[in-house]
Amino acid sequence: GGEPDVNAEEMTEEMTRLQKMCDDLCVGGTVVFLGKRAQDTLPYYYSAAEVLVMPSLYESFGMVALEAMACGTPVIASEVGGLGYLVQDGLTGYTVPDSDPGALSDRLSILLGDGRLRAEMGERAAAYAKEFGWEKIAAAIVKVYGEMIRRESRTA
Repeated sequence: GGEPDVNAEEMTEEMTRLQKMCDDLCVGGTVVFLGKRAQDTLPYYYSAAEVLVMPSLYESFGMVALEAMACGTPVIASEVGGLGYLVQDGLTGYTVPDSDPGALSDRLSILLGDGRLRAEMGERAAAYAKEFGWEKIAAAIVKVYGEMIRRESRTA
């Protein structure tokens, strides 16, 4: 994705708000705010995560979810944009209705409480993410163009 459309002051205010929320919820010791990281280090962080949570209100595709899945991390995501297509509910993670914190919390509790399920979903997520490699995408595009050319030549 691109850079967030906020300035440094807004980001600092949001981080302060989120850190206070973590402290109020007594999870400050388990939630770590890392800030911006270099792209080439992201697989380390995705692989270290138990689960990736994307409670998005809008996503065009969901590259972050795909990157996490490629690293074997199951994803819990809102059913918006490409996320509803990308995350196979119950197989590679879970999809939840957007703006439904109860559903998100339920699914997160299930995954965090079941290491075997988390590992199985992570394995399936990594295998499924391979379907989105550049080689397969390019081959699919070539196939579509070939079919269009054949169809057009038949009607000409």
